[in-house]
Amino acid sequence: MVHKLKDTGRARHIFGAWEETIIWSCLQGIMGHIYADDEQCPHSAAAMLGDFAFFAGRPARELILHKPEDCPKDFIIMVPENDAWGRMIEDCWKEKARKVSRYAMKKEPWIFDKEHIDREWLGRLRDALPGGYELKLIDEDIYRQCREREWSLDLVSQYKDYEIYERLGLGVAVVKDGKVVSGASSYSSYAGGIEIEIDTHEPHRRMGLAAACGAGLILECHRRGLYPSWDAQNKWSVALAEKLGYHYSHEYPAYEIWGY
Repeated sequence: MVHKLKDTGRARHIFGAWEETIIWSCLQGIMGHIYADDEQCPHSAAAMLGDFAFFAGRPARELILHKPEDCPKDFIIMVPENDAWGRMIEDCWKEKARKVSRYAMKKEPWIFDKEHIDREWLGRLRDALPGGYELKLIDEDIYRQCREREWSLDLVSQYKDYEIYERLGLGVAVVKDGKVVSGASSYSSYAGGIEIEIDTHEPHRRMGLAAACGAGLILECHRRGLYPSWDAQNKWSVALAEKLGYHYSHEYPAYEIWGY
């Protein structure tokens, strides 16, 4: 039987020192949920938020196969703590599970502190916009625009309304002719920081907009005392992160589950 934990702290020891902000968001009760094999003394747990599920502890098929009632999507990215979890994910989901690589960037709060952050470099990237393009903080109108378009939905999708986004989230967007064409925003939030999501509408790619948004969001996070965590889906994202001041940590496996 799978339990959604009310006292998420009961699963803290299961995730240990795993440096994933989505796990932190769930454990802190800010966003997402923790599911476990036992409500009082769990040995297995899953941290689930948005498109992601992180599995730790003793491998448990019931957790891998569990789909929360409030999850409308048929797609999820499962991240195993170790090979045992990975093999069980493959066994449970068979051909529906596509193994992929993701890339972790180091969590280094000091590189964005007042003595180390390269504000001049980030400022140049932020301001290097073509004519007719403007960088803005995500307000209610931009939030609404992002929700109306598939390419930009993930910039705000984990915040069900603007009131919640305004309270927990943070983002910047590039606007042209009144329409959002690129953005960097919080995919999720945790105590003291955010997990960054960057997207650009295809006709406006390769113009430096993603770098401008990323730099603008990092500077705004610095101003507000938040850490802008970055996890890369692909090597292009790694290269952009490194351009903005992050350092590569390691590659790790994940499973894209279609037909969840």
